[in-house]
Amino acid sequence: MTNSVTDTPTAASASPGFWRRYGDLWKAAPGGVVYLLAVFVVAMVALSALASIFWTGIGLVVLIVGIPIVVVSLLIARGFGVADRYLLRLTRLPEIAEPVWNRDAPDQNGFWMTLTRPLRNLRYWLSLIHGMITMPLLSTISFTVAVAWVSVAFGGLTYWFWGLFTDGTGEARWGLFVGDAVPWLFGGWSSYAVQVVLSLLAGIVFAFTLPWIVRGFALAHHAVAKGLVGRWASDDLAAEVRAEAAARDAAVKAEDVALRRLERDIHDGPQQRLVRLQMDLAALERRVEAGDADAAADLAREARGHAKAALDELRALSSGVAPPLLQDRGLAAALGAVAAASPLSVTVDVDPAVDGVSPEIARTVYFMVSELFTNAIKHSGATAATLTAALRPAGPAALGMLDVWVVDNGRGGARFSDGHGLEGLRERVAGLRGEFVLDSPLGGPTSVGTHIPLASPPSLEA
Repeated sequence: MTNSVTDTPTAASASPGFWRRYGDLWKAAPGGVVYLLAVFVVAMVALSALASIFWTGIGLVVLIVGIPIVVVSLLIARGFGVADRYLLRLTRLPEIAEPVWNRDAPDQNGFWMTLTRPLRNLRYWLSLIHGMITMPLLSTISFTVAVAWVSVAFGGLTYWFWGLFTDGTGEARWGLFVGDAVPWLFGGWSSYAVQVVLSLLAGIVFAFTLPWIVRGFALAHHAVAKGLVGRWASDDLAAEVRAEAAARDAAVKAEDVALRRLERDIHDGPQQRLVRLQMDLAALERRVEAGDADAAADLAREARGHAKAALDELRALSSGVAPPLLQDRGLAAALGAVAAASPLSVTVDVDPAVDGVSPEIARTVYFMVSELFTNAIKHSGATAATLTAALRPAGPAALGMLDVWVVDNGRGGARFSDGHGLEGLRERVAGLRGEFVLDSPLGGPTSVGTHIPLASPPSLEA
């Protein structure tokens, strides 16, 4: 008795699940049919274009001029692969990601390297195979079956109507044959009635199975496209390696610029002060030996002033290397202190959770905000600014992002320029694999934002 009670809900719950899935298949069926019809046209065009261009290029390779023709065919094949992936969206299947088409190093941008890049990339050749072989073959089969299935399904279901407008010769013979073959079922029926019943039954069967047929061919096209013109796991790895290399190069460049600036600041500031202090002390020594107490006292006071100035400059430079407040109290407090020390009227909205970022990210954000405030005062004539910093989750598999925005009310017009501050900031952020955003229309306001992933930056020693 207990088993019958438990079995009944199970059986009842299985049926709605089946019909729900079947209904979902029907929802995707119209788009799938349109795809199977459209991709056949695209495949035939691709086959004609690629075959003529590619084999022409192969025939002219010995004359060198064939090489760029082959390259053109590979580029066109890439375009047809993109078209196939775009059309596959009609099927409601998962979207196929764009593959990595350029795996060359960033410095491999010469004329011949750029020209021969498709020849050296397997993805282009797979796109050619897709456009010349797999897509035409598969689309021909799917187009034929889809057209036949749709024709039988809707033709059979509606034969009772449009059959009245035909001459009925072929249908009469077919109906008579079936009626004679199974007299116990169709005995006494007219040939037209037999044909209507048989067409209706065929229409029901074909219409009922149409969503599965369409879905099956759509899945086949999707699998082929994913394998030949879609993104692979190795593409993600290659993109990751390129991003790491670019971030490392940017970090090295930014570090080199920072060290040169520090060297220049030390040379122009404390070093000159200390040289002057050395000269004052030598003069002071001579005055003491000569017994000129008043002159010696003046030189001592002047020397003390130079020593204090040199000390202040050294403290300022050392804070530029490792700010004590940043190390002692965290990023939120350090940003608040920068905003409070700025002549601008700064509105601060900093999430205390930013204190949890790595020291490399904290230093970069601290120096970036400091320099942005300085730029706003020196170059844009701003009087007020807004500083916001917050953590943003980036998905279950990611560590999140740190978003920092500085918006001032200056006259705008800020641009990136090699060797200048904003370009240096962008390189420092790129060294952390972050994104540096600048929006500064003429007339203002200027908005500068950074989006830095919370993963560890690439090591400069690696």
